[in-house]
Amino acid sequence: MEKQEERKAMEQSVEMSRKDIIQKQDSEKTEKHNSGKMERGQDIMVSICCITYNQAAYIRDALEGFVNQETDFPYEVLIHDDASTDGTAQIIQEYADRYPERIFPILQTENQYSKGLTNVSGTFNFPRARGRYIAMCEGDDYWTDTKKLQKQVDYLEANPGCSLCFHSAKVEVQGKALTEHDMRPYKGSRMISPEEIIDKTSGYPTASLMFYREMVDALPDFYNHAPIADIPLQLLAANRGWAWYMDEPMCVYRLGGAASWTTLMKQGNYEKKQQDYAAAMTEMYRGFDAFSGGRFHNTVEHAIKRLIFLTQVNTKHFDTVLNKENREFYRELNARTRFFIRFETSAPKLYAWLQQQFHRG
Repeated sequence: MEKQEERKAMEQSVEMSRKDIIQKQDSEKTEKHNSGKMERGQDIMVSICCITYNQAAYIRDALEGFVNQETDFPYEVLIHDDASTDGTAQIIQEYADRYPERIFPILQTENQYSKGLTNVSGTFNFPRARGRYIAMCEGDDYWTDTKKLQKQVDYLEANPGCSLCFHSAKVEVQGKALTEHDMRPYKGSRMISPEEIIDKTSGYPTASLMFYREMVDALPDFYNHAPIADIPLQLLAANRGWAWYMDEPMCVYRLGGAASWTTLMKQGNYEKKQQDYAAAMTEMYRGFDAFSGGRFHNTVEHAIKRLIFLTQVNTKHFDTVLNKENREFYRELNARTRFFIRFETSAPKLYAWLQQQFHRG
């Protein structure tokens, strides 16, 4: 009962926060957003939504990627900093002072995530977005193509049936890790069906996502209660229609940053965190299944099976990973991952020794 009451109180607090933001800023932002370089009467086409926390080493790259976009339409940059302690907020304010007609920050003095608020974008950025489309980019990633927004908007404007436009990314590893250097979910630009969006074999770069703002005007429960935001956004897009993938690396995904979600997940009891994450994501998928009226039921159930399999991979339960019943998902893993699984299971002592040498060096 106590947990239910706490959750109810948090939901009420989140809803009040959303309403407070809308009421406080609605009267001010029309004048702000149409001042400076933006001609009065022009509608904002894209709202760039960015969340940050302790990313002082990276945030300038993200901000430069935003302000250097070359477009024939106006756009805005909405940034939420969750009470960083490393100078991130000061850098954001520096850019907001330089581009007052374009960059609109919320600089928290108390960390919202530590209070249990996981839906930061949905609470603080989406409600104040005025663009026809929303483009996502977290503070430790950055855009490398100055025409990125223009290319995506041009496609979406020409293809109103498309709900989501995204592209590939380069991977920039922070620290030591053996991983792929490209985040390329598909080979070649093409249409992606709703079923493929829901049940995909590899992730989409968050910094590549562009979608209709109307999709997040009223966020459903399955989004609000999810442990992460990018996959629920993609499910909302799948419910609306198909997607277009551009096979161009127009952004960089940083892997292993000190304050990144991936790094924080590896701290403490990693296995429990993975199991909790899998349980929360399973609940999220089932919530989407209900939200979409069961139209994608079999696809959703298959995506849940893949999620559970990947949790077994991450927690190194290789006996389960190598079961015949998981052969389909095992074959989806890249060659590097399959090699290391076989290596570790066949020669665990040698694998452990080599791993120690790698991290020492």
